[in-house]
Amino acid sequence: MPVRPALRFLSTLALVLGSPAAEWAEDAVWYQIFPERFRNGDPSNDPTRDSLELPLRPSGKWHISPWTGDWYERADWEKELGPDFYGDGVFERRYGGDLQGILGKLDYLSDLGINAIYLNPVFKARSLHRYDGDGFHHIDPHLGPDPAGDATIIAKENPADPSTWRWTAADRLFLRLLGEARKRGIRVIIDGVWNHTGRDFFAFADIRRNQAASPFKDWYAVESFDDPATEKNEFRYKGWWGYERLPVFKASDDGTDMAPGPKAYVFAVTQRWMDPDGDGDPGDGVDGWRLDVAGELPVKFWADWHAHVRKLNPGAYTSCEEWGDPRVLLERGGFDAAMNYHGFAAPVRAFLAANSIRASEFSRLLDERRAALPARSLHRMQNLTGSHDTERIASMIVNAALKPPFNPRDAFTGPSSARNSADYQVRKPDASERAIQRMIVLFQATYVGAPMFYYGDEAGMWGGNDPDDRMPMLWDDLIYRPQAADPRGRARKPDAVAFDRELFRFHKEAISLRKNHAVLRGGGYRAVGTFDDEQSFAFVRRDESEILLAVFNRSGQERTLRIELPEEEMARFARGRQISPPDQDGAVSKVRKAENALLVTLPPLSAAIVSP
Repeated sequence: MPVRPALRFLSTLALVLGSPAAEWAEDAVWYQIFPERFRNGDPSNDPTRDSLELPLRPSGKWHISPWTGDWYERADWEKELGPDFYGDGVFERRYGGDLQGILGKLDYLSDLGINAIYLNPVFKARSLHRYDGDGFHHIDPHLGPDPAGDATIIAKENPADPSTWRWTAADRLFLRLLGEARKRGIRVIIDGVWNHTGRDFFAFADIRRNQAASPFKDWYAVESFDDPATEKNEFRYKGWWGYERLPVFKASDDGTDMAPGPKAYVFAVTQRWMDPDGDGDPGDGVDGWRLDVAGELPVKFWADWHAHVRKLNPGAYTSCEEWGDPRVLLERGGFDAAMNYHGFAAPVRAFLAANSIRASEFSRLLDERRAALPARSLHRMQNLTGSHDTERIASMIVNAALKPPFNPRDAFTGPSSARNSADYQVRKPDASERAIQRMIVLFQATYVGAPMFYYGDEAGMWGGNDPDDRMPMLWDDLIYRPQAADPRGRARKPDAVAFDRELFRFHKEAISLRKNHAVLRGGGYRAVGTFDDEQSFAFVRRDESEILLAVFNRSGQERTLRIELPEEEMARFARGRQISPPDQDGAVSKVRKAENALLVTLPPLSAAIVSP
């Protein structure tokens, strides 16, 4: 092949298969922020009753919920809607989290050791989660300083014509947030929801008004338009998983791509946030994207979109939401990585959190799922234990006994909140359960891939699945009411609610451990011991210049494990020392040398990282 065509081919291949320049993601320590619940930095922009989802159910008594209140205590306006905590009012709550709140806590994140933020949707929407966008080219006005002024600006635009788009106060504050984060060495990626919108999205709103006469009639998966000659409303369309509030964009006629209209809009939006001033320099834009329900869009769309992204910023990072095997999206869709539910969260929850599989099965799952990934994605995967779509890891540990036998193909089954189980406990974790959580944090910091922490886990937050995983963030400068109420009216012992300084310190030290040892960010991995009788396992991280040994004891008893290593590695561990953060009550592991092996003694529910 001639040189120039070959170079063009390799360039195109790089655009499709992922960015080699997104290597910064291998050093990332991620922090996921759910904007509405992170920090209310500007009460003047708080959501109003009229900004809530339609149909508007709460009465005029509706008000912003108190940030420091008992999560399970219901306001009068909620009680008016009905007796069910989960069905009557909790999703209409607003706490006022905003961009100013995130800006004001960037130093907190820097102190923790975070260098990469993933923001749940920030675009204009009615719901608290904002996966029902009214449009993707503006930040939600209630996240910024001037909601009324922003509404005036937006009303003067033609949303389908990018040349008419202007910058609102919320948009500009978001760009300032990107700049302030960058000053602290923090990258920011945002949620792209390219599969579906809300019913108030400009194109769908026009279809609702004008039906088949709408210029946007080919944007959505409409099954039938209304016939004005009949009294019955025949308007039918595909909603995401059947939810009418989330209409789905239409596929191309051959089903291999997104329809041209929404595709062009998504591409324009992508450029707006990646290169805000349009000068070809992406330095003032987002550093990448997390893409919602990525497997529900055609692979060709993703390949085309990634080519567009790489052209705008060759160093941009993209991660897909995929709960199963992500290989197709990584290999053919162009994603750098995935939220690692499949290869990390599922095995970790089964072994470390729930203690429902043996150490050998845990090690096998890790090896199999890691080996299936493209090499370029290995160290870029977002290794999470929980998110806005799962119960928090602390409550997963508390309720481990409720989980059914582990199914490797569908690990996220069983009761996940008091909403679907009368036996689900909403209490605070006890000391042993916190010890398990710390062990999981240390595993996140030392395993292959980039650790990702869900907001507040480091502060001690607990909670079942949606909505309980979306409580307001715990801050050390606020005083919170105890949790004394129960969502099912059960009797409970009140739990004190406060920022957990010791858990925060442990997270900080675990993150520092990762940052101080390059081998934990890019080195190789090898399991060196699985001890089923002891429910313990060990692995080595190694590169050309460094080797570390990690040993985990999931059992409730002290264990002494014999770790056999090759002679060359044993020689390097002549004076093994523990470098991991100390466990509860200052208990530390003991390391001594025996013939052809290291003997590592660990307290119950603890781990040790051993350096030569």
